[in-house]
Amino acid sequence: MTFDRDEVEAAFRTYWQLGAVGEDWDAWCDTCFTEDVTYIEHILGSKQGRESVRAWIKPTMADYGEIYTAYEWHMIDDGGRAVVYMQNRRDNPEPGAPPIDFPGMTVLQYAGNGQFSLEEDFWSLPEGTATFKQYVDACKKFDPEFRHKRTRRNWGDGPDWTQGATTYDGSAGAQRHA
Repeated sequence: MTFDRDEVEAAFRTYWQLGAVGEDWDAWCDTCFTEDVTYIEHILGSKQGRESVRAWIKPTMADYGEIYTAYEWHMIDDGGRAVVYMQNRRDNPEPGAPPIDFPGMTVLQYAGNGQFSLEEDFWSLPEGTATFKQYVDACKKFDPEFRHKRTRRNWGDGPDWTQGATTYDGSAGAQRHA
């Protein structure tokens, strides 16, 4: 099936803004996915259906609340497939030090009506584990409470629509549930 690229682009931007930027996981699930979405997370397990995705994403994002997603690039093909490359980012508690990142990639399949019927996530478990250790060690050395601050100080060099609040508390998701 062929989809209008502008339609898929608009759906992708909504997906990015509600999820990565806004961290509003209920709105992300309701708006961006078909009820029968297939969500393949190669490390953490697959989910079938919007409610299964919601039941998984909300506690996962709460458990790893120090992580946010810095956009690198995306592309869309004529069949409605979108691919996005990003950095899974933690701000470094060491003053002036660069963020602690590990890369990821997501493939989405557009289904029409602003929704995706497939999400497939790829990231490296060894890199994710190594950067988590690096982050924990830096927190111990510089600020043991840093993880709970949930800062988002470096959204990268992407377009304005990929940029979010400087802390989780300033995000749309946090404001909605405050």
